[in-house]
Amino acid sequence: MTAHPLPRRLAAPPATWSRDVDVVVLGSGAAGLSAALAARPVRTALIVTKDTLDAGSTAWAQGGLAGVLDPSDSLENHVRDTLVAGAGLCDEANVRTLVAEAPKALRYLMRLGAAFDPSHEGTGPALTREGGHSHNRIVHSGGDQSGAEVQRTLDENAVAAGVEVMDRAFALDLLVGTNTAGGRQAAGVRIARIDAAGDVVSVGVVTARAVVIATGGYGQVFASTSNPPAVTGDGLALALRAGLPARDIEFVQFHPTVLWRGPDAKGQQALISEAVRGEGAILFDGAGERVMLGVHPQEDLAPRDVVASAISRRMASAPAGVDDHVFLDATHMGERFYTRFPGITAACRDAGIDPATDRIPVAPAAHYVCGGVVAGLDGRTELPGLYAVGEVACTGVHGANRLASNSLTEGVVAGTRVGRDLAWELPEDVGWTEEDGDPTLRLVDPDRRTTVRTTMSRHVGVLRTPEGLDTAGAALDLPVDSAGWGRGAWEATNLLTVARSVVAAATTRTESRGCHRRTDHTGPVDDWLVHLDVRLDHRGEVVVAGAPTAAARAVGVASTASTVPPDPPDSREA
Repeated sequence: MTAHPLPRRLAAPPATWSRDVDVVVLGSGAAGLSAALAARPVRTALIVTKDTLDAGSTAWAQGGLAGVLDPSDSLENHVRDTLVAGAGLCDEANVRTLVAEAPKALRYLMRLGAAFDPSHEGTGPALTREGGHSHNRIVHSGGDQSGAEVQRTLDENAVAAGVEVMDRAFALDLLVGTNTAGGRQAAGVRIARIDAAGDVVSVGVVTARAVVIATGGYGQVFASTSNPPAVTGDGLALALRAGLPARDIEFVQFHPTVLWRGPDAKGQQALISEAVRGEGAILFDGAGERVMLGVHPQEDLAPRDVVASAISRRMASAPAGVDDHVFLDATHMGERFYTRFPGITAACRDAGIDPATDRIPVAPAAHYVCGGVVAGLDGRTELPGLYAVGEVACTGVHGANRLASNSLTEGVVAGTRVGRDLAWELPEDVGWTEEDGDPTLRLVDPDRRTTVRTTMSRHVGVLRTPEGLDTAGAALDLPVDSAGWGRGAWEATNLLTVARSVVAAATTRTESRGCHRRTDHTGPVDDWLVHLDVRLDHRGEVVVAGAPTAAARAVGVASTASTVPPDPPDSREA
């Protein structure tokens, strides 16, 4: 048991206003926008975003969207590639659904106005290949501006369809009521309106028949990440506080090639898209030796977990004294690099690098979360009225390691499925009871955010050791004693909640599988072909369940098949 339990509710001023809508969507990336757009015009839909509409991860995605459009490719090939990358933990039925609907999702985006780069033959969009794919099936836009084009397309169409947007609004906690069957059901969300500095303007409640969490991942839990500043795990933490399980969150994908800008670089780092290696770029270490030669049959186009692990191990041996980065050589492209990858070119030039003539220094950084709130591809969670889509959800599509460019595709497919289902039928209308304010509630001091992020990057990165995980667990046993509130304190509290949960899961899984690599266990173990579920109990303690019985005894965690007994209903009311 930790000395400092995590909050089961975020401290905030009393609510002074209310809104009622059919569907409230938390988050404004591809998944959330797709859900809101599909629910209109049949339903009233409100998107809540703590920044502006385009501040999430979608706009930063470079590579593109995966889908079978080439006649020489097949759905079965895409399924196989996804399952192989997922290292045994994919939900094959959901993978097959995603792959089957991916081509339709791509054509849907094109009908909405997305301008994907055309092929040289002029018969459709250009297709490229990324790590783990056996065929060219990645559509892209503006070379490396694919996410920005998807974001623009969905932004414009959602607003035109009448989707309302509440920006600078922080989702604090769920409102939970009781349905006619006597069970708990989501009834809305408590919202804080904030100013540009993150200070509270007002607090209110948005009641809704359906709450859709689409807040993305938690890359900012790590000191070095490709994710923008807004990606602080808010939706996952909100769901944990409401008593829902988070599954497979130990599987954090570290993008192998993020621009290295020196040992003191912090925060969001520029991504060097996997598509660069798809165009033939090769990784070299500080001594000029190839990194991926002989490591994997696909060499530099191996799945991301393989490449990130290989780079980390090579850096650990410090060839030619270089222990914190390797080099990506794309000079064979010459000046064609500028037009194929204009965004990457700008980032390189800002760092004093000419990618047409210079090798690009790169290193792995936190990029994508393969686990999240347990949900189906229809977004449904175990709590009626609550849905989760996109990176915040664990649908089983990605398993232990996401196949490149399946994420934007999943966001559009799952978001559209959720919105369409809600247009057809809404959950029942339930009331909720306002709780009295608790003056003893405390948050994490924003100044401790650096400790959380540095600890996670140092000890819970690409290669994890038992000693490092123990050190992380101790370092993250931080007090929750700040009496102030605002975006800084709420984000710090969410970051700590997620960080402790990830460490608990990573400590429990004593094997190396997918993008969870432990130095004391060099490979996967058949007994570990299981999912780990993390919950917060009624005391605010992190509880892990799903481990094989012997492993559970070894680390002292719950050993139920897939879940832990629920808390009493009143202990989880928001």
